[in-house]
Amino acid sequence: MTPNIETLPKVELHIHIEGSLEPELMFALAERNGIQLPYASVEEVRQAYQFSNLQSFLDIYYAGACVLLTAQDFYDMTWAYLLRCQADQVRHTEIFFDPQTHTDRGVPFATVIEGISQALRDGETQLGISSRLILCFLRHLSAEAAMQTLEQALPYRDHLIAVGLDSSETGHPPEKFQAVFDRARAEGFLTVAHAGEEGPPEYIRQALDLLQVKRIDHGVQCIHDPALVDRLVAEQIPLTVCPLSNVKLCVFDRLEQHNLKQLLGRGVCVTVNSDDPAYFGGYIGENFRATQQALNLDQEAIYQLSVNAINAAFLDSAAKHKLQQDLEAWRHTH
Repeated sequence: MTPNIETLPKVELHIHIEGSLEPELMFALAERNGIQLPYASVEEVRQAYQFSNLQSFLDIYYAGACVLLTAQDFYDMTWAYLLRCQADQVRHTEIFFDPQTHTDRGVPFATVIEGISQALRDGETQLGISSRLILCFLRHLSAEAAMQTLEQALPYRDHLIAVGLDSSETGHPPEKFQAVFDRARAEGFLTVAHAGEEGPPEYIRQALDLLQVKRIDHGVQCIHDPALVDRLVAEQIPLTVCPLSNVKLCVFDRLEQHNLKQLLGRGVCVTVNSDDPAYFGGYIGENFRATQQALNLDQEAIYQLSVNAINAAFLDSAAKHKLQQDLEAWRHTH
């Protein structure tokens, strides 16, 4: 029996909100803000989404973000994502945002976080979708710039659950950001980090040992270090895996070659997520459907991936219990 992905109650733990900016909304915001995009049409933008690696994607990603100027812009982008969550049966989402992408363009930190946060509050009250917000530091920028961003975030700590680390991985090891992560934890933030997407297994070890992260974002390169895989299993460190993204950025040539099923079989706490869905051809529903088909995942595997996501979420036990009840109901009716 093919699992019913459409009705599966989902939890998403790896989504960059700027990466949910669809070309249609990008053009609408550009027009609203009087910005000239380097593309003539929505179709031309989509044609540009042929990436050879992480950097080729980031170049377009940062260009697209230039249309985001006002709190309303950030609200509209976040609300559009939440509507996709509603359609995909996402019950809880933990969202990354990149303040430096905006503050370096002169957009105030307050504008960014207030627009996103208002949409998330409305998502909870109007759509019934709970959420948490994670501030990511751009690893291609300096550790000093990350520390300045953390300082800017402190007045808004009530809006944030954690800090993370994203952008160009190769050549920017987690150890570069040890001091800012130490400070973030001292200020009460949880920590996560992108590691082992394009970077080596050593970056995963650094994220665990030096940044003391609760989750590894991506982490698929762990497979090349059996001792590391054993550690991930023993400590039940969650991996927030993004299958369609991994293919789009040439981490794997084809989805059929992805190691998600192998890691799941080893007992690693892997989860399925969308990463930058506007750019990588799919939100969480598409990621589940495509991965299920490519790797021939049965209902029990889909269920386990969903259990893992609930267990890995930054929620209290009562909220996790409610999500687990929803998942059990799905399991028994399909």
